Amino acid sequence: MAVRKQGKAVGNIHIGIGGWSFAPWRDNFYPPGLAQVRELEYASRHLTAIEINSTYHGTQKRTSFANWRNATPDGFVFSVKASRFATNRRILAESGDSIARFIDSGIAELGEKLGPIVWQFAPTKQFVADDFEAFLSLLPDAVEGVKLRHVLEVRHESFMCDDYLKLARKFKAATVFTDSPKFPSFADPTADFAYARLMNAQAKLKTGYAPKDLDVWAARATAWAGGSVPDDLPRVDEQAGARPKPKELFLFFINGAKEHAPAAAQALLERLGWAPTEDVPVKKPAARKAA
Repeated sequence: MAVRKQGKAVGNIHIGIGGWSFAPWRDNFYPPGLAQVRELEYASRHLTAIEINSTYHGTQKRTSFANWRNATPDGFVFSVKASRFATNRRILAESGDSIARFIDSGIAELGEKLGPIVWQFAPTKQFVADDFEAFLSLLPDAVEGVKLRHVLEVRHESFMCDDYLKLARKFKAATVFTDSPKFPSFADPTADFAYARLMNAQAKLKTGYAPKDLDVWAARATAWAGGSVPDDLPRVDEQAGARPKPKELFLFFINGAKEHAPAAAQALLERLGWAPTEDVPVKKPAARKAA
């Protein structure tokens, strides 16, 4: 297969999927004969990023993070979803122990491949300024010498206000833009990078998103990574003011018609001029014997 290395056009744009172990991706995204233990190795050479979701549900081993780092090529990036025990609570200011436990679990083993940490809040969690500021003040800037970047996935309409934007910008935490009718979506920049989760894929489409929609997302990705907010996306603050300018983008196809997420990510990467750098050896299925 003819391949091209990652070019400058997408050097600051990271596109991928949530996780890498999903049965419908076998014989769909993953080729027949690929051992399951090599799925991350394959995915990381056909996409440029993966959002690790297992960390949201439970603590992972330090050795696991090291193994994931070693299985992926240079330039690949993982975002990591933080523990739900830190965010699914009535008083966020009391989550210090849970935050520390997650931060110290071994994520530093990812080294240069550690992208943003995603703090996802329940759809019922409303914005309370003092409590949310106390939570943000608990998020560390680094762990074991590895710089940390934080992303806030807020899912209640009460966060669509200037007070929230001011707090997020004060702590230089990005806000997830969610492409979904289920949650509020606003693209106001709150950090020097942008983060998008695309959840509106359709099962009837091979790539989840229609070709014309992927063209639109390619233009949006280029705009985000170039320091501006796509003009066609909703914002809370219509005034430019002291908005930070994104210089990097993380975009993931997640949920929706999840079986098509890899195809959507690959189609978007192709539009941005990226192609896989190498193939992973695959054991061909044994030929069936004639009856």
